[in-house]
Amino acid sequence: MNGYRFCPQCGGGLVARDTGGVSRPACPAEACGFVVWDNPVPVIAAIVETAGRIVLARNIAWPEKVFGLVTGYLERDEPPEAAVAREVGEELGLRAISVRLVGLYPFAEKNQLIIAYHVIADGRIVLNEELAEVRLIDPDKLKAWDFGTGPAVRDWLATRAAAA
Repeated sequence: MNGYRFCPQCGGGLVARDTGGVSRPACPAEACGFVVWDNPVPVIAAIVETAGRIVLARNIAWPEKVFGLVTGYLERDEPPEAAVAREVGEELGLRAISVRLVGLYPFAEKNQLIIAYHVIADGRIVLNEELAEVRLIDPDKLKAWDFGTGPAVRDWLATRAAAA
């Protein structure tokens, strides 16, 4: 039941209830009406290009040789374009010069909606405490992967090839 056992509003035990054609955890108290909707979490992802190369990053929690895009959570009242520029600055120490939407990608395995951008950035890379290392890849050698942010990389590469 999505981690919820008790209603966060009234403290009553949750039960499975058909809501909108789906069985969802809900408070049985009519006066309360709380429902666990379990909506996807918006996550931003950055295909960061600096000095003509793409930055792939390894999170400190990931195994060696596993790299991906810079990602982060969209904060309340924050436009996605500002969020991706903020994450690039926080995680890499780079300044976003150009931010362009690549697309939206559902990531059901983590209950996320990925909002992916191509970010052209400048400055000197300085990693924050979340990252173990980065790799700079020539865009012509970048290959997409099949999950998470990989479809965004695939679409960006296709758009780039079509423009050439």
